[in-house]
Amino acid sequence: MQMIDWNDYRSQLGSRIGEIGKLSPDTLKGYLALSGAGAKTGVFDAKFRELIALAAAVSLRCDGCIAVHTAQAKKLGATKEEIAEALGVAIAIGAGSALVYSARVLDAIDTV
Repeated sequence: MQMIDWNDYRSQLGSRIGEIGKLSPDTLKGYLALSGAGAKTGVFDAKFRELIALAAAVSLRCDGCIAVHTAQAKKLGATKEEIAEALGVAIAIGAGSALVYSARVLDAIDTV
């Protein structure tokens, strides 16, 4: 059972983002420059950057990012196992983040 039609969603996003680009071209231009900056270093290959993007997308709860970066990762040859490992990193960070912020609550208890 599919939760969402990711291809349709990605298409809809493309249309809306195109609209944003027409309304605010410098905003989209700046985003595209920022988005492409990592590729220019040559340190990571494109597939690895997409796997990182997927982990970040999950951590940030960005459905649009999931739609775009999943498709791109698959296009670049990422396996389901590689994607699952990237997701494992996101899950670990999410739990770690909750643990760290729990420590902040304990700190706040002592100061409020």
